[in-house]
Amino acid sequence: MEVLHSNIIGSGFPLIILHGYFGMGDNWKSQANNLSGDFEVHLVDQRNHGRSFHSEEFSYELMVQDLKHYFEVKNIDKAIVLGHSMGGKTAMLFAVEYPELVEKLVVADIAPKYYAPHHHTIIDALNSVDFSILKLRTEVDDILKQSIAEEGVRQFLLKNVYRKTKTEMAFRFNLKSLTENNSEVGEALPAYTTYNGEVLFLRGQKSDYILDDDFALISAHFENAKIETVSNAGHWLHAENPSEFYNKLIAFIK
Repeated sequence: MEVLHSNIIGSGFPLIILHGYFGMGDNWKSQANNLSGDFEVHLVDQRNHGRSFHSEEFSYELMVQDLKHYFEVKNIDKAIVLGHSMGGKTAMLFAVEYPELVEKLVVADIAPKYYAPHHHTIIDALNSVDFSILKLRTEVDDILKQSIAEEGVRQFLLKNVYRKTKTEMAFRFNLKSLTENNSEVGEALPAYTTYNGEVLFLRGQKSDYILDDDFALISAHFENAKIETVSNAGHWLHAENPSEFYNKLIAFIK
């Protein structure tokens, strides 16, 4: 079984960070640097993302098994697990399946509910990129710009462009598998699963991923959950209001 790629920063009690869809561990580098004085921060790339292995198979159950294997290989007995968006879904399922491995759980801007597939625009735009023709990152941006107006979203996606050879660029994520398995990303946490440890849900004030209506479902799965809102932030709350995100996070985990 292949081991997930990670970047480990700092020393102390292990803190695992799981990125969102089309992301990678490096998206969390500035937060990790701030946390590295107190924690051994593991910026993990989930399967089909970043520098981790590519697979035709993609589901939360598989990502949980990948993480369990990672814990074994790195000799981690217990860790704080933080997940954003898709990574938050992985983190929740990991906590209900392996509660003995999770000291505390932090879920950033995602609820345990089902989300209808809603990344079609991004997936279509990414699939319209032809690396046999395009040789510059700016040219890739020009293609994405035709469908994706938000510059922040494009910059986030462009972080995945790298030079595969001297003459050819490619995406780090496995676009084929993510396209075919897109419906998996919205899957709900299975019914009647619970984790009784301490949990912090952080939502962006401008995001609609965690609604007030979701609080009851969150409590049903996580009886010791606290829900807090990061002001002036959307779905990428750790990047949009990093200081408030960090302050709420550190107050919970220290």
